Amino acid sequence: MPKSRVRRKTDFTPPPTRSPSKIPSPRWLAPVMVALFLVGLAWILVYYVSQARFPVPGIAHWNLAIGFALILGGFGMSTRWK
Repeated sequence: MPKSRVRRKTDFTPPPTRSPSKIPSPRWLAPVMVALFLVGLAWILVYYVSQARFPVPGIAHWNLAIGFALILGGFGMSTRWK
């Protein structure tokens, strides 16, 4: 009976790895992010402590929306921080 041929396998070469982007965050990003967190928190605290007279009188509960929007802006910036 004839021998079957032995197939030659080529050595496995893994695909080239992509190096992650080494671009650092801008220097202003972290301070602005922390400032948005703190200003949003302070806005909400001033609204509650002053019993709706401050920070902007006459807009009632929209002061809460402004404070939470500032905090959400801080979270949005935190996703870009490397």
